[in-house]
Amino acid sequence: MEPSGAGRKEKPKPREPAARLEKAKQKSAQQELKQRQRAEIYALNRVMTELEQQQFDSFCKQMQTSGE
Repeated sequence: MEPSGAGRKEKPKPREPAARLEKAKQKSAQQELKQRQRAEIYALNRVMTELEQQQFDSFCKQMQTSGE
């Protein structure tokens, strides 16, 4: 009985690591996507902050020249 019980345990094992491997790949891909999106958001935020500062500086110059 032990050999047949051992045989039953061995059959699901090859499938199980494949399923785990697939889940691990999906999780890794999801993490990479999150990291890339986060990097893109930070880059966009930096660009928008710089643009906002440029526009503010331009506005301040306009106010100085029109006020004088």
